[in-house]
Amino acid sequence: MSFTNLIIVYGGELALDVAERVVAKQPSSTSLSVTIQSASERPKKLIDNSNETTAICFILQTIENACATEDGGTTLRFFKRKTHPSDLLSGGKFQFAVLGVGDSNLLLDRQTTSAKDCNQVAQELDERLEALGGSKLVELGMSDERTGMEEVEPWIEELWARLQ
Repeated sequence: MSFTNLIIVYGGELALDVAERVVAKQPSSTSLSVTIQSASERPKKLIDNSNETTAICFILQTIENACATEDGGTTLRFFKRKTHPSDLLSGGKFQFAVLGVGDSNLLLDRQTTSAKDCNQVAQELDERLEALGGSKLVELGMSDERTGMEEVEPWIEELWARLQ
């Protein structure tokens, strides 16, 4: 598959920092047009503008109590609507990747927690996009700020390898 566009949708300040890292890691051998946009910017446009040459990368931050940031919540609520048909994203035109950024320091039991425990928003979105028929480009990525977000770099490398 040959991609010409990458739309990075971020929800939260930490997610914006990671989105900028994704752009900075773009290989010089790719000529993809990359756009970064807030998750609060009309999520329906993502469906309207999706096609075989556009990949959509969601980078969403989970904050306290397993909640999305204000702007990330807009996108999550849109895709979780029960009124959407189950095949809303089918047909191979909606190709996505999801990376969660969380902080297990915000959890009560920090001793036994991992990135999986602080990325509920990304997990919910990834599961829902797949249920609606979207095509996953790379596996769900989950990172933890408490451990230095060491999971981010390998995920970014995998994303760029898939997009080339």
